[in-house]
This record gives sequence, C-alpha cells and structure tokens, in this order.
Amino acid sequence: MKSEAPPVSKIESITEIHRMLGIPGPGHPLISLLDSSELMNLCQFPVSYVIGFYKITFVTKLAGKFRYGQGYYDFDEGSLMFTAPNQVVGHIESYTDNEGLSLFIHPDFLQGYPLAAKIKQFGFFSYASNEALHLSDQERSTMLAIYNIVRAELNSRIDDFSQEVIIAQIELLLSYAKRFYKRQFLTRQIVNNDLLRQVEDLLDSYFNNDTNVIRGIPTVQYLAERLNYTPNYLSDMLRSLSGLNAQQHIHQKLIERSKDLLSTTNLAISEVAYQLGFEHPQSFSRLFKMKTKVSPAAFRSAFN
Repeated sequence: MKSEAPPVSKIESITEIHRMLGIPGPGHPLISLLDSSELMNLCQFPVSYVIGFYKITFVTKLAGKFRYGQGYYDFDEGSLMFTAPNQVVGHIESYTDNEGLSLFIHPDFLQGYPLAAKIKQFGFFSYASNEALHLSDQERSTMLAIYNIVRAELNSRIDDFSQEVIIAQIELLLSYAKRFYKRQFLTRQIVNNDLLRQVEDLLDSYFNNDTNVIRGIPTVQYLAERLNYTPNYLSDMLRSLSGLNAQQHIHQKLIERSKDLLSTTNLAISEVAYQLGFEHPQSFSRLFKMKTKVSPAAFRSAFN
C-alpha cells in the first residue's frame, strides 16, 4: 500500500504563526522576533509547512533534531538558517533545553526600501539545512548583538524611525552572514579541494560516457544532486575557491572539450556541437566565441 505524503500547511501571516503558537499577537503585523520559550509549541506543527515570509533562525543551543524538508539536521551552538517565502520547512522533533531566536519578516515590511529587492540576491536563503552557517564565538556575539537591537526596537514604542532602524539591522545581519559564509567556505579547504576534484571527475565522466549526447549539456542541478548540495551552495563554494561558479565550471569544461574536438578531428562544427550536447549548433558557436573571442571555425583554422 502506497504511504501517504506528510501534510503540508501554509502559514500566510506572522499573526497566524503567533496564533498557532498560542502567544499574544505581534507588536507589528509584518515582523516578529520570538525566542525559544515562545517557540515551544513548534513541536505541534505539521511535519512540513510553508511560510509566506522570511525566517532567520539563530540557534544558540539545540538539544534535538530539526526537520527540514525530508532530512534532519543536528545543530550545535551558534548556527544560522535562512528560509525564504514559499519554501517548505519542518519542525523541531525534540524541544527540551533549547535556546535560540527566530526572526520572521513579511516581504511587505521591506517594501519601499532597497532591501526588498536586495534580499532576493542572498543565495543562502535557498541553502538546505545541512548547509547552515556555523558561527565562531566572535561571529555569534556579533549576530546576537544585532538580534538584541531588533528586539529592543520591537519592544519599544514604535515611532517614525523604527522601521528604518530595524531594516538597517536586517541588512547588516545579511551582510555579516554573507561574510561569515565566505569564511566558512575558506576554512574548509580540504572539503573544498575535494569538491573541485569531484566536480572535475563528474564532468569528465559525463562527457566520457557520452551522457551529454543523451541528456544534453550538464546542468548545475545535475552536479548539485550528485554532490548532495543545493545549486546555490555548490556555486558559492566553488566561487570562493576558484573564482568560478558551477555554471562557469561547466562552460570551462565545454570549451576545453570543444577545443580538443576542433583540433583533433575533422568533425563539422555542427557535429562538434551535437557531440557536446548542444541542441542547436548556433548556441555552441555563440558560447565558444563569447569565451574564446574567436569562432569555432577561426580557432580550427588558426590551430591548423
């Protein structure tokens, strides 16, 4: 008998999440900062749920497992997780002796400010749970200070400057997160170096086994799935080490392979394109010229 999929509920507003938690409504309908004592009822949430707002969770201590999508993640002290609107998230299976803060931000709170568009550019909002940001003691103190400023503003009398001050703190938090993620990438050199080798091996295998002829050009999604990363996290890790994101690594391998075919075979340009997995030869010629500044035909002629 086929098992039923776990229920997925949609939480549209911050007021709704307060109601579900059984706590008083938020002081501002579009933003709320809750600590672990107020989040105790998360255990009663559905196995999976979708939120209509941003959620930035700062785990200072967690004695339990956090379910994110179909996987689990054991947090230690000092971790940050980012969730964007309309993402499926999970709940805390065990919630004893925990400490942490969750900042809920409705997109409407950011309207009229540059951050409304800028926040969509932070790739870590689409990272998976096993790609959380792990903070050093100093980084943890920095983030805690920002959360405390936001909490103080929300607990004070709302005035004409409150929203501007809070948004400035959110933007500062995200900028620090971007910096700290780069540190996390760079301090994992062994993992990163192994990752570069794995990407190279995957691409070589893809072309050597003629997978490209069957499936077309390799995609970032393909690499990410094989390496158990999200596409954004994979690209950010690669960029931190080599200066090239995942798509650029694929293009680099395509150009390398095309040069081999152009210089060692008599295949027509269109046949080279199909060998590489391009559906249209024009797309191959356009990419080749963009990357090498010469056309495939000119390269072959100059090489010969």
